[in-house]
Amino acid sequence: MGALQPFFVVCLGLLAFNALVSAHNITELLAAFPEYSEYNNYLSQTKLDDEINSRQTITVLVFNNGAMSSLAGKHPLSVIKKALSLHVVLDYYDAQKLHQISKGTTLSTTLYQTTGNAPGNYGFVNITDLQGGKVSFGSAAPGSKLSSSYTKSVKQIPYNISVLEISEPIIAPGLLTAPAPSASDLNITGLLEKAGCKTFAALILSSGVIKTYQSAAEKGLTIFAPNDEAFKAKGVPDLTKLTNAETVSLLLYHSVAGYTPKGTLKSTTTPISTLATNGAGKYDLTVTHDGDSVVLHTGVDSSRLADTVLDATPFAIFTIDSVLLPTELFGKSPSPAPGPAPESSPSPAPVLAPSPAPASVEAPSPLGASPPAPPSDTPGGAPSDAPSAESENSTSTDAAGHVRAPALLILLVTVVATVISSIFLS
Repeated sequence: MGALQPFFVVCLGLLAFNALVSAHNITELLAAFPEYSEYNNYLSQTKLDDEINSRQTITVLVFNNGAMSSLAGKHPLSVIKKALSLHVVLDYYDAQKLHQISKGTTLSTTLYQTTGNAPGNYGFVNITDLQGGKVSFGSAAPGSKLSSSYTKSVKQIPYNISVLEISEPIIAPGLLTAPAPSASDLNITGLLEKAGCKTFAALILSSGVIKTYQSAAEKGLTIFAPNDEAFKAKGVPDLTKLTNAETVSLLLYHSVAGYTPKGTLKSTTTPISTLATNGAGKYDLTVTHDGDSVVLHTGVDSSRLADTVLDATPFAIFTIDSVLLPTELFGKSPSPAPGPAPESSPSPAPVLAPSPAPASVEAPSPLGASPPAPPSDTPGGAPSDAPSAESENSTSTDAAGHVRAPALLILLVTVVATVISSIFLS
């Protein structure tokens, strides 16, 4: 067994290294290439960078500053986000794989498809390997042309993220003609009622909170709206016993100033301030995620992010499964007892609060996966063995590959240290 210990150490070390380089940060990757600075800037403004960073396997199709300026100069951020999301492919492509596409053509899923707002095949890109070594890209929508072509490889971290340059933007028919949302045109209550949140819509109207929402929307607004069933759930306190000021605080607690899409929530590691946050109380939320599932925690209960009602920069509206109960109004969840209490022991005293403290609500099961791409038999492929600038980039382990260390990495490092100690002590 002693002879096998060094082998296990090497294997665990390789696993730890792989876990280290599996993370990525798209804005840090592109910062090394000034010719894509405009593209990089709009990834940050639209919060697409957060969505890209939350994905494990992805290909980003970039184009230079001239092409980006031409696109951005004519359209608002909400439209630019749709256009750029069509250039984020949910698969790994490098130069070799582009030339090994089975049957010479394939349709690949993009981030635009995951929004649920892409009709038909509008959320897919057509990648075709033409004769003569040219690879072209186009929208998968009927009648679209292969107007863009592969120019060069920019950066790879196999098989985590690949950045490829294309000659010009891929434009789906009608994608750039969508009207830009404005705060004055945003019908918040209408959207909420249509999404099954009539109770919440009625409360923000009767309390006057709708005016605060409309005012905040001028600079961006994110709303977490409990659906109608959430108000009927067991453990929800009697909201009629709250004062008007407490009701307003509760409703404002379900909103965040600024645009905070799902991708940003998945990358959030610090508490989020809400519109209810003031000098008298923190009124913040913490966020956890597992894959595509996002859960909001209050300290009293938790709620899953259920559906996206609106995601149009700078506005976002989501439905949630539970009413968010802030600790400032309803007290903290009771800590679990160290052991089973005797049958004769009295019940613990209730927490004092403006209304009865609710029971802790468990987060529902995670959301389903993103819509799958149409069947494709494209082989995985491996990077070419021939030395080139591209292959040198693919082995780079700069800061962009060390954004955050997964819990698995910490565990592996601990195990490696333990095994090494046992070798030297034996």
